[in-house]
Amino acid sequence: MYKILIVEDDIGIAEGIKSQAGFWNIEVTIATNFNNIMDDFVNTQPHMVLLDITLPFHNGFHWCTEIRKVSKVPIIFLSSAADNMNMVMAMTMGADDFIAKPFDGNVLMAKVQALLRRTYDFAESNPVIEHMGAILNTGDGTLTYNDQKIDLSKNEYRILLCLMENKGKIVSREKLTDKLWETDCFIDDNTLTVNVNRLRKKLEAAGLEGFIQTKFGQGYIIGA
Repeated sequence: MYKILIVEDDIGIAEGIKSQAGFWNIEVTIATNFNNIMDDFVNTQPHMVLLDITLPFHNGFHWCTEIRKVSKVPIIFLSSAADNMNMVMAMTMGADDFIAKPFDGNVLMAKVQALLRRTYDFAESNPVIEHMGAILNTGDGTLTYNDQKIDLSKNEYRILLCLMENKGKIVSREKLTDKLWETDCFIDDNTLTVNVNRLRKKLEAAGLEGFIQTKFGQGYIIGA
C-alpha cells in the first residue's frame, strides 16, 4: 500500500483528498505539526508528498527544500497561487508536478497514481544500487563496473549488498555474519574474513581500489 503525506492547512481539502485516496487503497496521513513538517515526514515515511504553498510558520517551498535534503520522494504542489513564478520555483526546488486549486479530485488521483507507478514500478523493475560507478543489480545478483561484469559468489554478493545498502555507515562484522547465515551455510568469523578478502581482490582487479574500507574493531564501510 502506498502512503501519502498531505501538507495542507485547509482541513476540508485535506480530508477530501484522503477520502478519495481511500478508494485507491492509498494510505493518507494529514500533517498537523506545521512548525516542523519534517517530524511528520520522518514518522510517516511516505511514498509521496502533496504540498500547499501557503502554510503556517513556513511556506511549502521551505518544506520542499528540507525534504529534498533527505529524500527523492515525489512531491506535488497543490496551490491556488498558480502563477508562472510559483510553478517555476516549485520545479526548481525539486517538485515533480504542480496542480492548481481548485482541482478535480479524479484528475488529482490520476496524476498521483501515474507518478507513483513511474517512480516505484520502474524502481522495482530496475533494482540497482550504484556507487562510484559500480552498479549492483539486486535482481540477478551481478556487479558491473566500466562495462565489465564482475562475477560474485552468493556470499560475496550478500556482503556487497549489505555494505552498499548502508554506504556511508559502518557495518559490523556481526551484522555481515548474520547476513551470510541467511544462505543456510555455516559461517564463522574466519569465513567472513576470507569472503571479504576475495571480494576485495575482485573489486581491485576491476579497478575499484579501496571500495571496501576496514574500520578496525568496528567493521567495514563503503564511503558515501
